[in-house]
Amino acid sequence: MIVAGLTGGIASGKTTVAQMFVEEDAWVIDLDELSRFVVEPHKPAWKEIVSHFGEGILHKDGALDRKRLGRIVFGDPKKREELEQIVHPRVLDEYGKRLKQIRQNDRQSIVIADVPLLMEIEMQNWFDKVIVVYVPPESQMMRLVQRNGLTKQAAIDRLGSQMPIDEKVGLADFVIDNSGSLEETRRQVKQVYQTLKILEKVSGERGKEKG
Repeated sequence: MIVAGLTGGIASGKTTVAQMFVEEDAWVIDLDELSRFVVEPHKPAWKEIVSHFGEGILHKDGALDRKRLGRIVFGDPKKREELEQIVHPRVLDEYGKRLKQIRQNDRQSIVIADVPLLMEIEMQNWFDKVIVVYVPPESQMMRLVQRNGLTKQAAIDRLGSQMPIDEKVGLADFVIDNSGSLEETRRQVKQVYQTLKILEKVSGERGKEKG
């Protein structure tokens, strides 16, 4: 098994790239999806968040109002850190469970862990390889304003909460430039996937030799 961490800047197109890896027959574990799973109403993380931030961050049905909570934490590093300390341990625990299940079912698999804040929380050493999805910062800004309906200042706050994309590129094993056409992005994904398959095969053969 080869496990690669997939990250990038906000609005860089990671979701699109992750789906392309699925189409190549990779397993994908989306830690953003896990972060929603662990804060479902009445789960431990949900209870701690409501206790810490108040019931004003809830919808009428009890679910977290992620936009309202986002407005609270993205402009305040201390509050963002408090939220992360509640959510991240539960997300990583669930991630470990799902990775174990994949390993049991498919020992020669390629697993892509989609981790938005991979480098910010220094998870690079968790993975065999790190993949960064890149778009220029100005494109990130434009996508945030247009896609999320944010003001320019709100978009700046969101971008400021993450490591600059150019710094992430410098720490990556593979970079997928998502600023061009979908066809060009897909070509890069295929190339990275085939390289990971080769690495998995070599790793498996070495494991047999040691065994």
